[in-house]
Amino acid sequence: MKFIPYGRQYIDNKDINAVKKALKSDYLTTGPLTEKFESKFKNYVGSKYAISCSSGTSALHLTLLSLNIKKGDVVILPVINFIASVNMTHILGAKIYFADVNKFNGQMTPQTLELCIKKNKIKKIKAVITMYNGGDPSNAKQFFKLKKKYNFFLIEDACHALGGKYSKLKNFRVGCCKYSDLATFSLHPIKSITTGEGGMITTNNKIIYKKLNILKNHGIFKKKREGRNNWDYKILLPGYNYRLSDISCSLGISQIKKLSKLIAKRNQIFNFYKKKLSKFYDYVILPTKTDDQISANHLFVIILNKNKLKISRELVIQKLFRKGIITQVHYIPIYNHPFYKKKCKGNFSGAKFYYSNCLSLPIFPGLKNKDLRKIINSLGEIINKYKNEKKIY
Repeated sequence: MKFIPYGRQYIDNKDINAVKKALKSDYLTTGPLTEKFESKFKNYVGSKYAISCSSGTSALHLTLLSLNIKKGDVVILPVINFIASVNMTHILGAKIYFADVNKFNGQMTPQTLELCIKKNKIKKIKAVITMYNGGDPSNAKQFFKLKKKYNFFLIEDACHALGGKYSKLKNFRVGCCKYSDLATFSLHPIKSITTGEGGMITTNNKIIYKKLNILKNHGIFKKKREGRNNWDYKILLPGYNYRLSDISCSLGISQIKKLSKLIAKRNQIFNFYKKKLSKFYDYVILPTKTDDQISANHLFVIILNKNKLKISRELVIQKLFRKGIITQVHYIPIYNHPFYKKKCKGNFSGAKFYYSNCLSLPIFPGLKNKDLRKIINSLGEIINKYKNEKKIY
């Protein structure tokens, strides 16, 4: 049986030829294509600076290092989250607090952030990391207002949101850092575009930009000297080898040229799902969008109405799997992981509802209409078989 994955890269012949050309060039590791990709990326999102790196996780790590996050510093994150940002913050010794999320989309809100601050009586916050779960850049302006109010660094974990916009009218793209200090991106195969593995950081702060470039390259600072053998260098900071190769960047350059088309295709699939699944509105809650924003549509997350369905989420997943459809859950709450169980305490009612009922259906640019129909029909069959017609008062 051929399976329909929940996400997949989109690679065409132009991408393949771009990588072949890079393999025949003088540079395989960091070279002119890295600089070109960073330039194209910053121009696309509208930031002053873009720094490539080896993964979305290294992007988060470098971002925290550039802000000098250290032992005892307070960092707040959403409790529904991929583990990378939590791990990197913990490794640096920060004191982590977790904010609850909207129960329908799994995103931290300005209200849950302030509730976390007040409930825990936090006086001084070093940084807040927002996360656009699913790709919709919700509440960016409101988080920026809280940044000013509480005087913290604001980092956007935008790994799901490349290609999204804060505002259609003003054409503010996610990553322009109009409403943050830094934004981080993943270039993993299932994201908006891919470099195989890879990450990107954007910022408008020149000092942070320079520090990031030093940190990602072993802490090395080297002056450019035209017409000389440039062998000398200085170590200014203990750094890492988080560089992205020219081979990877050649793929990124080719991919970013079609990013708008890839996002349009994701939007088309999103709208198709919404139209065809709307007849099941009593049994599943579908994702919504704001009028002014554009989502990158990294995920299509439905919320199962357990009051109306006589079937568990787990059984829905396995029944779809037996039909060749792979779904996912984004994400397991941090308090459910053994290592973080004692560190993540609180009453996260929004997260508990979201996690108990959420299900990510396949969405990626290469998804064919026949596959979409199979997914919708298979889910419809399950709903019709297990719907609870009993009236609930």
